[in-house]
Amino acid sequence: MADTLREIERKYEAGPHAGGATLPDLSRVAGVAAVTDEVTHKLDAVYYDTPDRRLAAAGITLRRRTGGEDEGWHLKLPVAPGVRDEIRAPLSPDVPRALAALVRARVRRAPLVPLVRIRSRRTVSRLFDARGTLLAEASADRVRADRLGDGGRSARWTEFEVELASGTDPAFLDAVEKRLRKEGLRPSNAPSKLARALQETGEEQQKKPTRKPATAGDHVLAYIRQQTDALLAYDTAVRRDAEDSVHQMRVATRRLRSAFRTYGDVLDRKVTDPLGAELKRLAEELGADRDREVIAARLKESLAGLPGTLVLGPVRARLRIYGAGRARGTRKRVLALLDGERYLALLDALDALLADPPLRRAAARPAPEVLAGAVLHDYERLAGRVEKALGTGPGPERDTALHEARKAAKRARYAAEAAMPALGKPAKRFTSRMKDVQTLLGDHQDSVMTRTALRALAVRAHAAGESTFTLGLLYGREEQRAARDERELPQVWRKASRKRYRADL
Repeated sequence: MADTLREIERKYEAGPHAGGATLPDLSRVAGVAAVTDEVTHKLDAVYYDTPDRRLAAAGITLRRRTGGEDEGWHLKLPVAPGVRDEIRAPLSPDVPRALAALVRARVRRAPLVPLVRIRSRRTVSRLFDARGTLLAEASADRVRADRLGDGGRSARWTEFEVELASGTDPAFLDAVEKRLRKEGLRPSNAPSKLARALQETGEEQQKKPTRKPATAGDHVLAYIRQQTDALLAYDTAVRRDAEDSVHQMRVATRRLRSAFRTYGDVLDRKVTDPLGAELKRLAEELGADRDREVIAARLKESLAGLPGTLVLGPVRARLRIYGAGRARGTRKRVLALLDGERYLALLDALDALLADPPLRRAAARPAPEVLAGAVLHDYERLAGRVEKALGTGPGPERDTALHEARKAAKRARYAAEAAMPALGKPAKRFTSRMKDVQTLLGDHQDSVMTRTALRALAVRAHAAGESTFTLGLLYGREEQRAARDERELPQVWRKASRKRYRADL
């Protein structure tokens, strides 16, 4: 089983006035009471990637390292600038299956091969506070990097690193940096040793020069790329079983599908519709147990608000059984989905679309006029559905109409989100108003689903000879909650549909 460590660090290199290749004296850094004697380690790491360096392009490193206190396999995933999650596995001849699985969406069918060998002579000091608590580790690394294959080019350099200890305030790094700068060090331009090794040994993949999005096509493709990147990032999070990751991955698929439908004048729907169908299938598969989770959490919260005298029978046990319903096999099913050829083919198709986008004539036009028109088109669609829902009498038909309005509100919101870089604050305000409508209608739909679940639970409880009083009480509360949402909708919609929100677009 792989271990995970959150790594918060900063890297430095010697400036023109630095004192040399040794660590500066850090004993005078604010908060530091003691610095241990320096310890030297010899580290030998081989970095793996696909031949076209897909991991490096995503800021991910995978290495097999010997020497030091943490030898083994290390997979480093970017979290934020200077922050990475390091996932470790024991030494083995080949890439551990657990680590390879975490990057499968990036690697797909390509092999992971040795790319660079980096050997370091590392001198480490530890910084402690007055209570003897470890604050950080500071190190100076004399590095030699050798490209494996590709002509065997080599490079040498010295770099300095400060890694925060667990539990230390990240602001401590600012105090250390202040001291390091006084000693002539400067922040490194390379985010990792591998990145610098690829630069220093030459022939690194040249990034295409980026230009500010101008046309409608530029903006739509930038949004598609952003959501595709999110899909890949959440793929790894799902495989790690991170909280809410399945839901967020599902949201990324919905945003992509929504963009394909909304911006059909920019991207040819003959190409994007099949992708949209695959994205819909993926979202449905990922969300197979999502409704059950939402309902279980809603009922648990509602039950907690009842006085104990109104909780009759084994209601809590019933709800626990319901919440666990299909959860046992969920993770295995989701992982099988993500390892399947159909999903990998979808990722390939998204890459192909971005590499050779099926642009239509409107893609070359200025972004504001095209994107604003698409957003307003989705708004009109929403307005028609809200009007229909408000004109429908209470009952199942209204519930269905409100659900359709909710889906339209979500699409209008996503359309405006995609247009924000081009339309600015007006699109941001419009997005906020659409989110208000979506949230209210979402709560109503959750109430509809919860009442359906409560009725099924009551039928089972009755058949088992249990009291259904509490379940009926919860059902009544859900009816009241839905009725409240329906009463609030006209007011929320009046605010969201104000002409100025559309006129500013």
